[in-house]
Amino acid sequence: MSILDSTIDPAAPGYAANRAALLERLAELDAALDQARAGGGAKYVARHHERGKLLPRERIELLVDADSPFLELSPAAGYGTDFPVGASVVTGIGVVEGVECLIIANDPTVRGGAVNPWSLAKTRRAGEIALANRLPMVNLVESAGADLPSQAEIFIPGGRVFRDLTRLSAAGIPTVSVVFGNATAGGAYVPGMSDHVIMIRDRSQVYLAGPPLVRMATGEVTDDESLGGAAMHAGTSGLADYLAADERDGIRLARRCVRRLNWRKQGPSPRTAVPQPPKYDPEELLGIVSADLKVPFDPREVLARILDGSDFDEFKPAYGDALVTGWGELHGYPVGVLANARGVLFSAEAQKAAQFIQLANASDTPLIFLQNTTGYMVGTEYEQRGIIKHGALMINAVSNSTVPHLTVNLGASYGAGNYGMCGRAYEPRFLFTWPNAKSAVMGPAQLAGVLSIVARQAAAARGREYDEESDAAMRMMVEQQIESQSGALFLSGRLYDDGVIDPRDTRTVLGFCLSAIHNGPVRGADGFGVFRM
Repeated sequence: MSILDSTIDPAAPGYAANRAALLERLAELDAALDQARAGGGAKYVARHHERGKLLPRERIELLVDADSPFLELSPAAGYGTDFPVGASVVTGIGVVEGVECLIIANDPTVRGGAVNPWSLAKTRRAGEIALANRLPMVNLVESAGADLPSQAEIFIPGGRVFRDLTRLSAAGIPTVSVVFGNATAGGAYVPGMSDHVIMIRDRSQVYLAGPPLVRMATGEVTDDESLGGAAMHAGTSGLADYLAADERDGIRLARRCVRRLNWRKQGPSPRTAVPQPPKYDPEELLGIVSADLKVPFDPREVLARILDGSDFDEFKPAYGDALVTGWGELHGYPVGVLANARGVLFSAEAQKAAQFIQLANASDTPLIFLQNTTGYMVGTEYEQRGIIKHGALMINAVSNSTVPHLTVNLGASYGAGNYGMCGRAYEPRFLFTWPNAKSAVMGPAQLAGVLSIVARQAAAARGREYDEESDAAMRMMVEQQIESQSGALFLSGRLYDDGVIDPRDTRTVLGFCLSAIHNGPVRGADGFGVFRM
């Protein structure tokens, strides 16, 4: 056993400053999540309850097994946009009758649960997670269809949601829909393309067009129940497989559907049934990452607080030491870890990473990427040594690796380092962010400086005098813009991650994701692209 030792001193001034800075970011995160949980606001929540209806999170709480966890995904979707935080839909992974399921619940208190661009993106991401990890999907439906003012942004890509439902079914991944109220237009296709459909008597109304539109289109005068009521669909159209008495009965029937799936995981079970907790208190994670992201920290301090028993077998510790690689277990599951020890990646780190990723694929071991990188090293010396081809070596390995990848941005994730450390574009199974983290093409000061240099050169080429005052104003404006657009909540609002998490929850979140991943097979790649040596 190789037990990690910690040198963190919680009484040190630097630790206290780091902790205070992170707690400020956590307070901002809590405020955003409170907005998401508030739905359409007190008025519409009260109206919903007065009608005897449950809120989306209340429905989820009844659906999942008692006292079991629910990992909410993309809870801050829409943050910093013109749309409500949370994007009028709740998505996440919960345990139903012992089966890990991907759950999607429309929030009818926000514009009737209408689909806007961010709720569409959030729903599509949930479908990707279900397919990649072989998770049965349960849709808790109450949606007015498309948010008409933004229809131009959602109509064409929105069709993929229905396509993806059928692809889940074709892949042998069951889909269940419970309709709690209106499911209009596009909303009607969710139950229409699900394997199992539950409707609620006198509540569910599923139709492509409601009575007013039918009258306008055809001249027919009809009513909600005849056109799309639950009893009609259960007895006449056949769209409803089960007819529930009320919402709680509908959720009970959904749980019975999942129970009867006879679902089995295809991945290996945890190696250790009762894993040892880390030796060190996860509370200490709050003070490890530097408040100033330019100041590096030792990722082994993080690993000592998330890996089982703080046990870590480091790979090539003396070579390419700006990147820590090695083996451990997390909640009993074997994992390989790649963690940035210092911000910059050099050729040695890239080559080490490529070899390590190949080894993980050879042993069918999932990989965890802990990001804190400013990118690959630049400069004449490093270009001549081959930093491009060595960086390409690492990115090739990441791109073609087929074992599951889990990524957490602990601090910085800039430039091509984001790619090499399995950023969103490289499709990790899950990607989470700590609230202090940032990600962009480059740091704000560097980006503003590059623009300044280019502008100076352009002025010199034209023989013009350079305006220093305008340059200072431009640099300040650009730095402020990049600073705001590289923050964790801004990026999470645009679904560049699957959620901003409290650092103290990192072990729990990763363990839950590892368990979900093992619903499907875990197999390494049979081959990689051509490695330029």
